[in-house]
Amino acid sequence: MREAKITRKTTETDISLTLNLDGGAGYSVSTGVPFLDHCLELFARHGAFNLAVTCNGDTHIDAHHSVEDIGIVLGSAFAEALGEKRGIRRYGSIILPMDETLVLAAVDISGRAHIEFDLGELPARVGEFDTELAREFWISFVRAANVTLHIRKLSGTNGHHIIEAAFKAAARALRAAVSVEPGSDEVPSTKGVL
Repeated sequence: MREAKITRKTTETDISLTLNLDGGAGYSVSTGVPFLDHCLELFARHGAFNLAVTCNGDTHIDAHHSVEDIGIVLGSAFAEALGEKRGIRRYGSIILPMDETLVLAAVDISGRAHIEFDLGELPARVGEFDTELAREFWISFVRAANVTLHIRKLSGTNGHHIIEAAFKAAARALRAAVSVEPGSDEVPSTKGVL
């Protein structure tokens, strides 16, 4: 089973997360940040991942610490669940439409943390969610998962749609990248390690 259970407790957040890469899109999400809950539910559904996450964070200050730390924990869970990365496709990409919005996501399970993130100019908030935290989430995820991730808005005007499409697109790209090549047990690199 390609799964991981991660707990992380700091003075700012207390997080418990379980991830199964082959779980089939079940989710239970309670982060204290409603729009992030929505995005993580979409992420699990479109990635076909089983995801359970709870976070008790200092949201009385703002959502920054919770969003950032959940990104760290989710990225760590991906790294742990993938193990040696034997047999995976490694690469995944999609151009995902959502109404007027079009978002590209491309991932390389490379063993090298790098992110290119450009959703253009967003409204300051979607509901109570500070939209700059979308970037913080993905930066934290990439560093902990040790992957290369590109997320780019190609078109779109609605902030809710743009951020939602980014989570869906990243999920679909990751779903493709972590999928197993039939009959392969090789690490997909000429180096023999990722």
